[in-house]
Amino acid sequence: MTEHTPAQRPAVNPVPPCNGAIPYLVVRGAGDAIAYYQRALGAQLVFKLDAPDGSVMHAEMKVGEARFMLSEERPQYGALSPLSLGGTSTTAVVYVPDVDAQVAAAVAAGARIGMPVADQFWGDRSGQFTDPFGHQWMLSTHIEDPTPEQMHERLQAMFAQQPHEGCAGAAA
Repeated sequence: MTEHTPAQRPAVNPVPPCNGAIPYLVVRGAGDAIAYYQRALGAQLVFKLDAPDGSVMHAEMKVGEARFMLSEERPQYGALSPLSLGGTSTTAVVYVPDVDAQVAAAVAAGARIGMPVADQFWGDRSGQFTDPFGHQWMLSTHIEDPTPEQMHERLQAMFAQQPHEGCAGAAA
């Protein structure tokens, strides 16, 4: 997909309305994770409950209008973090007004890039990273509203350019 400068892009809402599931993260070091998400994602702490030992029992955070929840890892209850499991099979997707700046902030705060920020065939500018706690995030800014036909055409063009690499732009 051809990248466009912001001035060339059609006017669309960069942060579509939230309409679905709320991710619930199990984190080893949940208190540190809260501070990280505040620095890296500009997240706001909405609510927090601590367990009697001082660890985070439950916290709710938000980035813009997108909410997510988290809790300290508790192996005795089967609540294991990606660090205990050796990775994660899920990715939390969050829309932000400026994906380039937000991914750069996440990297500056310790994230590892999995997919560099780029314009994607489905109409978002997106980048994926893994945070220091093992969770994967895809941050996106919506940049256009392609039709289903345009998305199919763009996908075919992408596969034609990279026949042996698979769908690198949609690794979420």
